[in-house]
Formats: sequence, C-alpha cells, structure tokens
Amino acid sequence: MEYKIDHIAVRQGFNGRTFWAQARAGVIPSRHNGPHPTIVLTAATQTLLSTGHTVRYCGDRHPLTGSRRHPAYSTYNADKRTWQPWQILELPDRPEFAAAGAGSTQRYDSKDGTILLPVYLKPLSDNKKTCSASTVLRCAFNGTKLQYLEHGTEMTISDPRGFCEPSITFYNGRFYLTLRNDVRGYVSASNDGLNFDLPRPWRFDDGSELGNYNTQQHWVTHSDGLFLVYTRRGLNNDHVFRHRAPLMIAQVDPEDMTVMRETERELVPNRGARLGNFSVCDVTENETWVVVSEWMQPVGCEQYGSDNTIWAARILWSSPNRSLALRK
Repeated sequence: MEYKIDHIAVRQGFNGRTFWAQARAGVIPSRHNGPHPTIVLTAATQTLLSTGHTVRYCGDRHPLTGSRRHPAYSTYNADKRTWQPWQILELPDRPEFAAAGAGSTQRYDSKDGTILLPVYLKPLSDNKKTCSASTVLRCAFNGTKLQYLEHGTEMTISDPRGFCEPSITFYNGRFYLTLRNDVRGYVSASNDGLNFDLPRPWRFDDGSELGNYNTQQHWVTHSDGLFLVYTRRGLNNDHVFRHRAPLMIAQVDPEDMTVMRETERELVPNRGARLGNFSVCDVTENETWVVVSEWMQPVGCEQYGSDNTIWAARILWSSPNRSLALRK
C-alpha cells in the first residue's frame, strides 16, 4: 500500500556527556472530535496510560541476575500536564513473576477496555544462563488502576537470554507477537491474544533470514496492511553498534508471517548512532509516528553525523486507517 515518510527533528544537540536513549510518544484524542489530538512525547478512556517496568541498579550497573523487576505504569493528567505517581502492577505470587517487566514492549488496548500487555519474565537466579520467557498479560484498566486478570503462553528459547521485549498487534482477525532474541528476532500468532503458536525466526519472503538481532522490533498496523519496523545487518552498517541503524519498515505477509522484501524502505537514516529503542503511535487515521532518539554510544559515533536528534518519522497514509475507528 502507498504512504509517504516525513521527518520532524523534535530535539537536536549533543554536549558530549549526556544524551536521550529512550524516546516515546503517546496520543490523547481531541475532546471535541477535532482534527488535532494532543501528542505527549516522553525520554480506552480519555487517559494516556504509560507502561514499562522498574529497574534496579547497583552503582551505575544493572545486574542481569538476582534482581527483581516489576511491570509499572503511570497516567497523564492532560489538564495539569503532569504524570501521576507511578504504580506497580500486582502479579500473582509465583516464582516466574519475580523478575517480570514490560520495558520497551508494545501493547494492544482492546475495544472492551481490557489491555493485552506483553511482558518478559524469569525467576530470581544466580545463573546467568537462565533464559527469559515472554508472555501476554490480559489486564483491566478503569482509567486509574491497572489490574492483572490472566496471562497466556510462556514462550522461551535456549539461545542466549531467551525472549524479551515482546510486542503485540491485531490485524485481520489475528494477533501477532514479535520477540527480541540475542541471535535473531522471532514472530508468532494467536487467535485470542493469549495462546500463541510456536515462535519462528523472522524471514524475508524469499526465505532468507531478516538479519535483525538483539534489539527491538515493533508493529505499524493499518487496516489495509501490517508492517514491521526493525533494524538489520546488510545495510552498509557494520560500523553501527549491533547494526541498530538505519531504522527500516516493510510490509508483512500475515499468512506466512514473512517480511516482503520488495516493500522495505528506510524510515530513519543511519548517522552512526544506534536507533534500536523506538516507539510507534497512531496520531490520526491518516498519520502514524515512529519516534526514536540517536543513542550517542559508543564514543565516536558522532563522526558519522549523529547529534542525539530525537526523530519523529511521520508515516502519511494514502488511505485512512479504518482500524482506529473500529477500536473507539
């Protein structure tokens, strides 16, 4: 399907010491059905719900084992333009939920008011080889409190660190889940959003591997097509940390769950800095944003032109995204 790509440099500048690494955006619809929603950019109610997780550090380091983690959330007060104090999502008292988080995941807000929140989890352990599993939580949200109801298939793999940072979407009657792994990205499908098929590696429609590894992938969903946003090898980008730039977009064949190679386009250019942490938000039926910041590591990436710019890549659709109206 047809679309144009436009770019907004939301913020620019690098002082050589500090930088933005996690740019996110959310949308609050116009209260009077006007054409201009409020866009909240951060480093089914009229409430903007932000989900993530708690992370504990020892000094400047995040221990990979033996550290508890919890899904966390906060709501945005549009009148006061402030975030409410963050809260922890209460989960069942079970070993696998000891270190459970929703950081860098993409959720699905259902029309009935429930939320499908992907998380990754593992029990507390001193064994660094313990692999994370990913699952989807079904939660209730009343505009203030997020409540766990149930969860689905717990998926893992023996490749390093297992599955993490899962993202979910709904397209043409099915749910799709994309999963990060250190070796390669994976994808799975479900009829109910909880019980998923065995994950398979992401591939192009010619059978070759996608080349994404050890970083996020997220969905862009239009009523006329399903798209994946990702990074990968093979794009003259060996100088970029984990090949995390440029940021690419391509249409997905929902039947065999492959990336259609001929539809691949550059979404955000490679300027040396990694672009692996990003978010997707539907602004209107005619426009979707992918928001990402140039993560200024390792030292020296600025020699290729990066300067910690926060990019809003605007996807301007040639036909309205009818799926948004169906979810209201």
